[in-house]
Amino acid sequence: MKCIRTWSRRTLMTVLFLGALFTTYEAISGVQAKEIVKWGIEKIGESHSLKWTGFSVKSIQSQPVLQSEISSNVETLEEKTLEESVDWSQYPKRTVVATGYTAGVESTGKKPGHPEYGITYSGVKVKRDLYSTIAADLNIFPIGTILFIPDYGFGVVADKGSAIKGNRLDLYYPTVEDVYENWGKKEVDVYIVKYGDGTLDENELEALNETESMQVFRQQLMNSRS
Repeated sequence: MKCIRTWSRRTLMTVLFLGALFTTYEAISGVQAKEIVKWGIEKIGESHSLKWTGFSVKSIQSQPVLQSEISSNVETLEEKTLEESVDWSQYPKRTVVATGYTAGVESTGKKPGHPEYGITYSGVKVKRDLYSTIAADLNIFPIGTILFIPDYGFGVVADKGSAIKGNRLDLYYPTVEDVYENWGKKEVDVYIVKYGDGTLDENELEALNETESMQVFRQQLMNSRS
């Protein structure tokens, strides 16, 4: 009986000690114990390049990492292309068949004047910019996923298509002529910069395209189109 009481007291003291320890930590840092555990799990997920179903491991390589790498090379950016300025080998890649598409009737069946002309499945307008709108199989690349596509640039998944299943992408171009002259159909390795969470709005897309450290590449794109 004495042993049981001793064991009970020790167990109670241990529980009280741990409770006081976590309470003190939370009071000092403002971080709850469950947040610490979540942070640790997310870090494990990122290190293994996983997107876990039902868990918030959204980024494989986050935008801040990319911006930091580009910012560190700022002195030589004007002499390099986007492909040359980033070590893309650090990002997970996937081989896909990519085709080009437009907002017109030849790709979407919609003509100018249609209420949904130029509007993607996500609700944002089609855009060819530093970060362009692209279509993908949403079971593989959810809305908001950012990919880097060599010879095209950044693509943000904003749309889907009946023929876009599996390892296929549709890359937006303003005109049919642009599609034929600049892309057509290619098998290409794309790099996964960030997985989306299923949402995308105009403000997010605009913010990506207005990122200060990326404007030299945006200007390169504009110059190539003029």
